[in-house]
Amino acid sequence: MATKLTLRIDEDLIAHAKSYGRAQGKSVSRLVADYFAGLPEQEAPREATRDTPATPLVDSLRGVLKGTRLGREDYLRHLERKHR
Repeated sequence: MATKLTLRIDEDLIAHAKSYGRAQGKSVSRLVADYFAGLPEQEAPREATRDTPATPLVDSLRGVLKGTRLGREDYLRHLERKHR
């Protein structure tokens, strides 16, 4: 069953989509429907656990702050300097 969908899109993008659609022999509605049909199924979000392997970047950062005495005040000072 086809249902109407309203989208707010920049005029230039609409013009480009119409031009592309004409060249492909498809309406903009068909282009959008084809795009939506090609989207992967939504996966359930994974919960992080201790058993979840870390990414190489996270592994490379392990222990870099070990032995430091950084706390909440240090973080707030950092944010104040960053957002001046």
